[in-house]
Amino acid sequence: MLQLLDHVDTVRKEVGRQISQERKSELGQFMTPSTVARFMASLFMPSTLQTVRLLDPGAGIGSLSGAFLDRLAAGSLVFSHAQVVAYEIDANLRSHLSQTLAEYRNRFDLEVSVLPGDFIEEAVKLLLHRAQRFTHAILNPPYKKINSASRHRRLLRRVGIETVNLYSAFAALTVDLIQPGGQIVAIIPRSFCNGPYYRPFRELLLAKTAIKRMHLFGARNRAFKDDDVLQENVIILLERSGWQGEVTISTSTDDAFTDTEINTHPFDRIVFPDDPERFIHVPTSPEHNQLELSPLVHCSLHDIGLEVSTGPVVDFRVRTHVRAMPERGAAPLLYPCHFQGQTIEWPAQGAKKPNAILHNLETEKWLYPNGCYVVVRRFSSKEEKRRVMAHVVYPDVFDSPMLGFENHLNVFHCGKRGIVEDLARGLCVFLNSTALDAQFRRFSGHTQVNATDLRLLKYPACETLIRLGIWARAQGHLTQQQVDRKIESLLCQKAEI
Repeated sequence: MLQLLDHVDTVRKEVGRQISQERKSELGQFMTPSTVARFMASLFMPSTLQTVRLLDPGAGIGSLSGAFLDRLAAGSLVFSHAQVVAYEIDANLRSHLSQTLAEYRNRFDLEVSVLPGDFIEEAVKLLLHRAQRFTHAILNPPYKKINSASRHRRLLRRVGIETVNLYSAFAALTVDLIQPGGQIVAIIPRSFCNGPYYRPFRELLLAKTAIKRMHLFGARNRAFKDDDVLQENVIILLERSGWQGEVTISTSTDDAFTDTEINTHPFDRIVFPDDPERFIHVPTSPEHNQLELSPLVHCSLHDIGLEVSTGPVVDFRVRTHVRAMPERGAAPLLYPCHFQGQTIEWPAQGAKKPNAILHNLETEKWLYPNGCYVVVRRFSSKEEKRRVMAHVVYPDVFDSPMLGFENHLNVFHCGKRGIVEDLARGLCVFLNSTALDAQFRRFSGHTQVNATDLRLLKYPACETLIRLGIWARAQGHLTQQQVDRKIESLLCQKAEI
């Protein structure tokens, strides 16, 4: 039976080469390699049910259903009867899917339904008509944003689901289609773990399922390397209406799973009890992050009198007001490209981005008074070592009463005004530490850093940050090693700052 899945994997590679990148993007679906499919199927727990009803939405050519059926054939999952319902909207893939499942149907007691419809539309119908639920589901859903005014969003709202991507829509519908005690194994982008847009989806998962297992790949491009997919993915095992106990977290370098490491964590390390956003953390080692244990890192931004906001200037909306270079009546307009290391390069000669924005009645509401601020880039590239990269904006760099911060920057401020310089310096050192970056990566699986993420971090007290800033000012140019040593001494309470 394993030879059949290997043949399916050969077909997957051949079919994948024939599908254009435009078509893949249109459908938002990338087919599952056999190694990943087998691993996913291996996560299902034994059941006392006599009949299994397996749902495979967006089934592709049948790799996931096939891997599940392999376990039945091998006897590691035991049922007297099996039913598979597989949805696939692409006619070419559906033809291969039918062939795959027909091979399994010839080998044991199996009912197969290969359905051509739009899964979101069909699932909504099933839910509204209270159709029979499934006992198991295995899925690699499509990844594509859903417009707020689209037909899909309207359909999802009919069954109480609010989400922004096809993958979370498929997963949410699958949860609702599974009977109590049923199991779901899915490989989905890790982006749902944090951020405001996925909060309704996180709340649905946490209210209706128990998280039993999560698996991460050490390299972001390993799960779907044949398709050059760089999205960081997580494999997750959920139990519908299950009891939420400890969560097993595993990691492997790639989809060979030869170096898999497994650890178990209490649930309050996965979702912090006092977190209103319900971020899902994925610790990759049994040791606590330094920041978790330090009594000195316990303050919210509100506690230290600061706020963080997304830069208010969206350049394409103020195109008539931006200027390539500074001129009379214009304020500096700061982009990520103006921050190089610990220095500010403004104005940037020959830059593709403008350097200034006119200061007038229309733009006044988007500008901040000149002062000391801390900015964090909203986006980092996958090659950069740290996700969180902070810089101090010093007022004496600019001969202007106002400053503009472009939308690709997050800005730490005090009531939309500047921060005390030593506090800004200390905050910047803390944000640039490896310990903070490690903490951030526990709940963020993508390169975007949102203001909401920064708002929910814990910080040292204001007085501690100011002392850290005084230390930083005395050092001059700081290396990453100096930053990390100082933060480590702070967290271990081994040094006075």
